[in-house]
Amino acid sequence: MNSGKANRASRVAIALQTNEILKTGSYSLDGRTIDLASDLSQMDEGTRLYRPGTLEKLLKDLGPSPVPQETAIAVVNQTTFAAAHDLIKAGRPDPLCLNFASAKNPGGGFLNGAQAQEECLARASGLYRSLLLAPDYYAENRGQTSLLYSHHCIYSPKVPVFRNDSDQLLAEPFGVSIVTAPAPNAGAIRQNQPELISEIEPTFIQRIRFVLAIARENQHQNLVLGAWGCGVFANDPLWVANAFRQVLAESAFKGVFQKVVFAVLDHRPGTPTFNAFNTAFS
Repeated sequence: MNSGKANRASRVAIALQTNEILKTGSYSLDGRTIDLASDLSQMDEGTRLYRPGTLEKLLKDLGPSPVPQETAIAVVNQTTFAAAHDLIKAGRPDPLCLNFASAKNPGGGFLNGAQAQEECLARASGLYRSLLLAPDYYAENRGQTSLLYSHHCIYSPKVPVFRNDSDQLLAEPFGVSIVTAPAPNAGAIRQNQPELISEIEPTFIQRIRFVLAIARENQHQNLVLGAWGCGVFANDPLWVANAFRQVLAESAFKGVFQKVVFAVLDHRPGTPTFNAFNTAFS
């Protein structure tokens, strides 16, 4: 078996083990049982599907920050959960992470061993179980042909994270909240739906607003965002970074958050995507 196939097979096995942990609510490590049952049940109870109409009203009702603060912004070459864990260790609990989500499949291809950001989140945490509680998000996106996808978002609070970046189980899980939303599939639109090209940018900017509105409504002070839609969906990283910068400066979000970290994992020579975000925020 070549190394690519071996790695995929290994990720499939880990995903299946994660799924089993989510069903039983615990795992064993070094002779100890790590119990996630109450964390998972709290996550289940708080999981919420935000529909576009609700999000539009939420956005309309947001005034300026009542107590404006200076928002610290950082760009790091890290995974989403590593950046979130660093925030927690620095005394910033319950950061809200953005899941760069599939519009049509819970966890993307995580059960098949795929390896993009959503799959990594799903392998390492309770996220997949939460996503299964919001089937309408997937039904809405499967029921339309537009590759802009729907503005539906899933909010998953207090998701237990129980694996590290090497997929090893943790002796001490930690909790993050997650908002799940798809970026427009710019590459496929350019190829298959050119009539929608002019709608990519306004749709994307509105979706960023909706993600930040969910963060604000749920009183998250610390966020982990990133190169949303800049992989297989082929959105331009510098444009996406500047779109985030623009929306964070709007009156509904300016001074609302304590710290916003852009976790931009980039292993390519010259780290072009990381550099684009660094440029936008430097």
